[in-house]
Amino acid sequence: MSSKMDRLVTWHNGEKEYSPFSDAEMARRQNDVRKWMAEHSVDACLFTSYHCINYYSGFLYCYFGRKYGFVIDHDKATSISAGIDGGQPWRRTFGDNVTYTDWRKDNYFFAVQGLTRGVKRLGIEFDHVSLDLMRQLEAALPGVEFVDAGQPSMWMRTLKSAEEIKLIEEGARTADIGGAACAAAIAAGVPEHEVAIASTSAMLREIASNHPYVELMDTWTWFQSGINTDGAHNPVTNRKIRSGDILSLNCFPMIFGYYTALERTLFCDWVSDEHLKLWEKNVAVHERGLELIKPGARCCDIAAELNEMYREWDLLKYRSFGYGHSFGVLCHYYGREAGVELREDIETVLEPNMVVSMEPMIMIPEGQPGAGGYREHDILVVTEDGARNITGFPYGPERNIIRN
Repeated sequence: MSSKMDRLVTWHNGEKEYSPFSDAEMARRQNDVRKWMAEHSVDACLFTSYHCINYYSGFLYCYFGRKYGFVIDHDKATSISAGIDGGQPWRRTFGDNVTYTDWRKDNYFFAVQGLTRGVKRLGIEFDHVSLDLMRQLEAALPGVEFVDAGQPSMWMRTLKSAEEIKLIEEGARTADIGGAACAAAIAAGVPEHEVAIASTSAMLREIASNHPYVELMDTWTWFQSGINTDGAHNPVTNRKIRSGDILSLNCFPMIFGYYTALERTLFCDWVSDEHLKLWEKNVAVHERGLELIKPGARCCDIAAELNEMYREWDLLKYRSFGYGHSFGVLCHYYGREAGVELREDIETVLEPNMVVSMEPMIMIPEGQPGAGGYREHDILVVTEDGARNITGFPYGPERNIIRN
């Protein structure tokens, strides 16, 4: 650390921190990039997104209007972080770190220049780099040809290692604990936010108890009731639960940048006949979807078959999104492995070690019989001959009419 007004500083403060991933696992990820670079005559890659920096370095940045990066060349890997973060980025990075200061507005690009000297072809994430950032990179790196590394990286991330699957399984188990805490807190007159607090607290404590050191960030719960169930991502409110309400439980533990999810339809005290019929139909779609997830299945074919079930009941018009998606390094504000989504326009073939959800949802508008949003959500690991469901929390009317 320097006392001068330097543009770049080295803040290697403390020791490297605990990671759930071995050095061999992190080296494998970076070497996969190097293999792709060699095959496409790319000299280095500058990753800028939350998900790619986290996946390849282990460091999950806090944006707050500053730029971050992770440069992988054929010999080394270095994260670029802002001075406000101190030594934490270096402690979390598998590789080196350089810190840029606030004293000049272009110091980030000065760091990029230093790490890409002699580079002629640079991989960047086309799906993350804004027009402003692209223009700034072009000005900072004249004569450099930019190549998309975002799509190749996405396909690398869709196949999970054994260590990733282990962490995802831990997340699914933690989500089940959050679900149990959520169900225990449900009662008529209780506000949504109090249920969410109980669920999130249970998950945070579970995550904290299972690692020698862990950054407790971004675990959250969306708990919705009544009309608030109509959207899968509707925020928690202070609306009070009413007896007979349709409820939506959504538990999301975050562990080292890896998101998992548990989502369930529930009812408070009792369920009307019309609600029950719709709930049972959505459960039937969910169960058929679980059967369809296996190696060799195309995402679009799974969606097409489940569409037919809804169509027979005249419910297809109430379906609100795809049937599932890939899991790994992603969150509600970053990341998406869009190549593996169970939608009509995705022709990807499922392979062993992919991890996907099955989460059918229909939304019946307010004022109609059975109004509300119905959704069940399980996570499956695709195996050599099928799929393994790692979600344990029960679903359906037999277990999720909550009478506390």
